[in-house]
Amino acid sequence: MTGTVYKSTGSWYTVKSETGDFVECRMKGKFRIKGIKSTNPIAVGDIVDYELDETSDAVTGTIHNIHERKNYIVRKSVNLSKQIHIIASNIDQVFLLITIDNPPTTTSFIDRFLVTAEAYGIEAILVFNKIDTLTEQTLDDQLYLQHIYTEIGYKCLRISSTENKGVDKLKEMMIGKVSMFSGHSGVGKSTLVNAMEPSLHLKTSVISEQSKQGQHTTTFAEMYDLSFDARIIDTPGIKGFGIVDMEPSEISGYFPEFFKLKDQCKFNNCLHKEEPHCAIKTALEKDEIAWSRYSSYLKILEGDDEHYRTDTYGEDRAASDETRK
Repeated sequence: MTGTVYKSTGSWYTVKSETGDFVECRMKGKFRIKGIKSTNPIAVGDIVDYELDETSDAVTGTIHNIHERKNYIVRKSVNLSKQIHIIASNIDQVFLLITIDNPPTTTSFIDRFLVTAEAYGIEAILVFNKIDTLTEQTLDDQLYLQHIYTEIGYKCLRISSTENKGVDKLKEMMIGKVSMFSGHSGVGKSTLVNAMEPSLHLKTSVISEQSKQGQHTTTFAEMYDLSFDARIIDTPGIKGFGIVDMEPSEISGYFPEFFKLKDQCKFNNCLHKEEPHCAIKTALEKDEIAWSRYSSYLKILEGDDEHYRTDTYGEDRAASDETRK
C-alpha cells in the first residue's frame, strides 16, 4: 500500500493511505538514503510504501520503501553537528513567519532560512505576523525589512491572525498546494493556522515577557488537510538554522541579488571579501545591496553558526546610513 506521512514522532509515523485512512506505522529496519546523513530517515511529506500488520490487535503498518522526493528542506541536527534533520519533504512552498520583537526574528536567521530554501529549490514567502502589535518604531523596522526582501524578489505578506488581516490572501496562495509554516517559537504559527482553520484547535501559548522568546507548542512536524483544498505542514519552532554542506564558492549563488552580479566580478572564483573589482562590494558601497544581507553572507561563509541571533536591524541601518554621508 502507498500513502503520505502526515506525522513523525521518531519511532511511529502516521500515514494517510490513498483511500484517506490513517495508519500508525513503524519503519522496517534501518533506512539509508543515498547521500543523506539524517537523524530522521522518514519525514513528514514523504510518500511511502507500507504493509499492514495482520498479527496485532490494532491495525498498524510497516514502512518498507520511501519514494523519491521532489524536494526536502533540512537544518542541522541540534545535538549532532555532522548530521542533518529533514524538516519536511515534497513541499510546494514554505512560509517563514517573522515577528519584529515579539519574539525578535533577526535578519541572519531569515537569510539562512532563505539560502536553504533556495538551495533545495523551494519557493519561500515571508510572512510578517502580529502587525497589530507594532509600535511606531517597530512598524518602521518591519516596513524596512519588507522593502529589502521585496526588492530582491521575495513575496511578502503582512498578517494579523487575531484581527484577521491578510489571512484570506494567504489562504488564496495555499489553494491546491502543500505549504510548510516555519519560524521561531512564538511567532504565531499555530495561532495563524487556527485563524485559517478554527476546527483544528492547535495548541498556542503566550510569549515569555522576560526572555521575549516563545514556548514550544508544536513538538513534532505534522501535516493537516484544510477545508479550502490546501495542505499545511506545521513545524516546531526553530531556534537556530545552521547551514548544511555548502561549498564557499556556491553560497553567493543562493543570494539572488548577488547571483545577478556575480559574472561582473573580475575573478570567476570571487568570494566577495577582499578581492579587487568585486561587483557585489561595489553594489554594497552604492547601497544597492542591503548590509544585513552581506553580513549574513559573510557569517555563512565563515561558518559562524553561534552568534547570528544577536543581530539587530539598527546595526544594519547604521551601516547603510554611513554610505550616504
